[in-house]
Amino acid sequence: MNKEMPPEFYVLLEEIQANDFVVLELNLYLDTHPDDYEAIKQFNDLSKRSMELKIQFEQQFGPLMHFGKSFSGYPWNWNDTPWPWQV
Repeated sequence: MNKEMPPEFYVLLEEIQANDFVVLELNLYLDTHPDDYEAIKQFNDLSKRSMELKIQFEQQFGPLMHFGKSFSGYPWNWNDTPWPWQV
């Protein structure tokens, strides 16, 4: 059974998803426009922001990714739900 999560969980997760959507779109754009300095700058800024948001999320709510891409708290907290992909 999924436990009730605070509103901040959903707000932060949505911010991560929105930020990562823009990063993905910029990545695709830059594949065809590799000399667009402003797009590269925006990509790098948003990539950094993505990392910061994910660190913040994991510190507050636990791991976002598996297979060694996120750390676990003690005790092992991969079995804590909801997982980000279940929301």
